[in-house]
Amino acid sequence: MRVFGYLRASTTEQDGTRAKASLEEFAKDKGLTNIAWFVENESGASLQRPELFRLLDVAQSGDVLLIEQVDRLSRLSSSDWDKLRAIMSEKGIKVVALDLPTSHIMTNQGDEFTTRMFTAINSMMLDMLAAVARKDYDDRRRRQGQGIEKAKQEGKFKGRQPDTDLRDKVLTLLGKGMTYTEIQKVTGAARSTISRIKNAG
Repeated sequence: MRVFGYLRASTTEQDGTRAKASLEEFAKDKGLTNIAWFVENESGASLQRPELFRLLDVAQSGDVLLIEQVDRLSRLSSSDWDKLRAIMSEKGIKVVALDLPTSHIMTNQGDEFTTRMFTAINSMMLDMLAAVARKDYDDRRRRQGQGIEKAKQEGKFKGRQPDTDLRDKVLTLLGKGMTYTEIQKVTGAARSTISRIKNAG
């Protein structure tokens, strides 16, 4: 059984590795070693997450996908969550989340009956927490939209100001022939941001 730690933050301004220490402490307590880490700054509401799918590509049946909270894995719509769940289920990957105690037993090699029982319970709880995470995402977007509309009515809304320094740096690196992955490492920008800057010229 191999362990893959997945760390995600929504924006480049957030620290994607923030929860790493907590996950390492949990893994140590469970006797799990040699964790392979996958870190990215992408929205949990999107399936466009290169590092997550790179993890899923190399993971095999019985491997553990270790996360801090279910919302680090998914703030997806119902249909997108079904797609992701199907991939993980088909590969036989065990999802273990610090905020989901029923998943912690998945780090042990128990008898077949116990494993099947907790797999079923864990599956149900994952679906529930994924639904809660999506609702939280939708609620925050709705409140943000209401706040923006109010600010517009009051003449106070200016919108997000472009990061010209990041734009110039990305364009320079693209001009040098660097790949998106290389630019991510240098700038910390998300792939979607790099693509948007490239397309905008």
